[in-house]
Amino acid sequence: MSGKIKSRSAANADSLSGGVSCDERILRDCHQIYIDSDSGLISLAQSVGVTLLPPRKKITVMLMGNHSAGKSSFINWYVEEHIQRTGVAIETQGFSFVTSGRKRESLTGNATLHLYPHFRPLQEFKGVSEYLGTEICTSRQKRFSLVTFVDTPGLVDGDMKYPFDVDQAILWLGKLCDLVLVFFDPMGQALCKRTLNIVEMLNECQGEKLRFYLSKADEAGSESDRQRVMMQIVQELCKRPGLNKCGFDMPTIYIPNPNKSSMDNRRARCKGCVLGLLGFCVPLLMLAFLVLGSLSKEVLDMTLGPNGTEALSLYLSPVVKAFESVPVQHQLYCSGGLVLLSFILLLLARLFFRTRPTLSGRQKRQLQEKLEYVQEVVKNKKKNLYEEYLRQSVADHDMD
Repeated sequence: MSGKIKSRSAANADSLSGGVSCDERILRDCHQIYIDSDSGLISLAQSVGVTLLPPRKKITVMLMGNHSAGKSSFINWYVEEHIQRTGVAIETQGFSFVTSGRKRESLTGNATLHLYPHFRPLQEFKGVSEYLGTEICTSRQKRFSLVTFVDTPGLVDGDMKYPFDVDQAILWLGKLCDLVLVFFDPMGQALCKRTLNIVEMLNECQGEKLRFYLSKADEAGSESDRQRVMMQIVQELCKRPGLNKCGFDMPTIYIPNPNKSSMDNRRARCKGCVLGLLGFCVPLLMLAFLVLGSLSKEVLDMTLGPNGTEALSLYLSPVVKAFESVPVQHQLYCSGGLVLLSFILLLLARLFFRTRPTLSGRQKRQLQEKLEYVQEVVKNKKKNLYEEYLRQSVADHDMD
């Protein structure tokens, strides 16, 4: 695939006007030590016949795991933009680098390798360069300006054929990346042998880089269900000798959805309303049937009119036929059963109508004000009190 660049409009370019953070300045200064034209380490190394590459200005984090484990969703959440495609199907078919920049761009093929010279040996893997791309976005959220994400293809077992040697490519990338995040979701768990094989091989040489996470924890059900899922994943991992080690940690994470409670409440209200209507319809039909059977036609015509009586008879005729088909000795039991059914439907309506508590707009604003107060006032006060307390015990030069 050629190094064609597809331009897109910047999403939040205004945020780039802010100053450079301390962490960014440190990484850039380290990079400058290498690339300085006069006394840089690269020029010094060239003078003695040694080839050096400057260190990367950003931390490279690779995400791997089963397909639909939430890797792309995590990147979208971190940058707070919809950069990567997400879905139940296998959306990421190649390696995608996601980094921050001045302008929203999409780089493909050779342009990606030109941007990241450290990863040029990927060309040696047949077919990888055709499934290689970079997404540059202008987001400055969280610490994204210091991070480059590497989104890898979702791993599956069976007859799934990849257009390149995905196992070796991930293993090679794992050696260059600074951190490798392994995602296990409640559905796929640790049942994919391909994922476990790659993780076990990475653990042999890059064990300090591996971090395990149970993603989509909100889809695992209750707390007991999450515990069982984690136990099953740990059991599968412990079957591999290289992964069976002490100090194993696997935090649970999920992408927060502020609208989930509202959607659940809306769904619960709909179910409750439907069941409530059914519960009220049964006794109303029985009452209408009794009225139709006890009153004479003249009284009904006088009360409802000829058209009303005819319409009532038409709508209640199925109920009348169904009730008349029941033997006389069983009609009382049938009526009792209908009353019991109505009572059960009303109970179910009340049960399903229970909603989760949600915050109103006013409560959200109050919480936001409290959060700002804690961050701006309480934390500064805490810092000053700590300094005042420590100055009683240590020398002034230790506090500087």
